[in-house]
Amino acid sequence: EIYTLSLHDALPISRPHIIWKPIPFSAHRLAETAAYAMRHYGIDTWRLRHPHVIVEHYTESTTMQSAWSLFAQDVPDSELHELPGTCAHFIVDRDGAIYQLVPLDVICRHTVGLNYTAFGIENVGMSDADVLDDPAQMRASLHLTAWLIQRYHIPLGDVIGHAESLTSPYHHELDPAWRCQTHADFPTAAMDVYRHRLRALLARYRIPVGPAVRRVTPAC
Repeated sequence: EIYTLSLHDALPISRPHIIWKPIPFSAHRLAETAAYAMRHYGIDTWRLRHPHVIVEHYTESTTMQSAWSLFAQDVPDSELHELPGTCAHFIVDRDGAIYQLVPLDVICRHTVGLNYTAFGIENVGMSDADVLDDPAQMRASLHLTAWLIQRYHIPLGDVIGHAESLTSPYHHELDPAWRCQTHADFPTAAMDVYRHRLRALLARYRIPVGPAVRRVTPAC
């Protein structure tokens, strides 16, 4: 797929209403993030530069506050036992409220192999269906994602679910023990539905979907 519309044809999509609800991100946590980026990506920075990917997640919880509280803790995560603590850039609540937790130029730990170049969006819910079947939440999640696509010129094909992380051409992980780590949220079947709806929203604003993204085959 190629750009069938030019960027000059696009209509500006409004910034959605975003509630600034920052998690604690001290200088110490920024230093931990830079150390993490060096270990796993070979880059000594906590800054998210040149984002290329948007990763959709669901929280495996029923409230925004429980997800926020988890991300606010700067403690080793329960699965991989590393610092800094996990986080995401946004949480989209069931009522459609969008919360931003960190600045968009800060790396968050939400997807192994992609944190150096990816925004993380957590959608409150216990399953993919919870999110896909909630009209208010879907409208907000799609609006937020489309706004990020237009602002950062991210192709539709680089909007992925967490479960698709290993097939992203941007996946890069230096630690062999982590190289095949991923999660089950938003597999391709669910993301095909999400991207179909997102494509329709982009078409409404004449926003180019971008070139086709060639998925990679993980050696796992």
